[in-house]
Amino acid sequence: MKKKIAIITGASSGLGQEFAFQLDGLMGGSLDEIWLIARRRERLEELSKVLDAPTRIFSMDVTDERDMDAFRETLAAEAVSVRILVNCAGYGLMGRFDGIPVDEQLGMLEVNGKALIRMTYECIPYMCKNGRIIQLASSAAFVPQKNFAVYAAAKSCVLSFSRALREELKEKAIWVTAVCPGPVETEFFDIAEKYASTLAVKKLVMVSPQRVIRDALRDSYHKKAVSVCSLPMKVFRILTKIIPHGWFLSVMGLVK
Repeated sequence: MKKKIAIITGASSGLGQEFAFQLDGLMGGSLDEIWLIARRRERLEELSKVLDAPTRIFSMDVTDERDMDAFRETLAAEAVSVRILVNCAGYGLMGRFDGIPVDEQLGMLEVNGKALIRMTYECIPYMCKNGRIIQLASSAAFVPQKNFAVYAAAKSCVLSFSRALREELKEKAIWVTAVCPGPVETEFFDIAEKYASTLAVKKLVMVSPQRVIRDALRDSYHKKAVSVCSLPMKVFRILTKIIPHGWFLSVMGLVK
């Protein structure tokens, strides 16, 4: 019998870690293992100790071709049925495009976009009927963002990719949900504010990671295409559909 597993990237902190906590509590005996993926082994080991479900740790870089080749070989060698894939690995940097080193800009595209697509591709052949793919996008995907240009573009890619993939996988009964939170109370801003600070107004609508993941898992269960947490972000999403993006960019440029 195939081993039923959940795979979580970016599991060492933030939303990835919270996904591990909540899946551990919700899935009970319906999962045989949770596979935890991140670069920081010590963080994964600490997380593994407090989860009830059996875990397997993969200390790897999802942007490294050799690591991904090894992970693909592990999937092929193991008799697994992937019930849930959660792509949480990623980071963002705020600041002017020409004020941030280009390698760090391209790194955002590598982790948030290319690595997410590669991990999804490798896991699909092993996913079970009624399996779930949860992709961590962002409310930044809804509209271009001044001083957050590459991150917003990368998350827009995630959202577009996820919605298209959802339609392709319907015939296999695999359901894809793009999670698009606004600001969340995690370590994200410790890195994001390396070159510039976020808008003060964004910090007024911050929500807890527990709430974001609770809503994401509920929306995934109900086979929703997009999960947006909190009323302000739901309103923001609606406004970006009806108001020209150029107007948004002008207004956001005036807000401090």
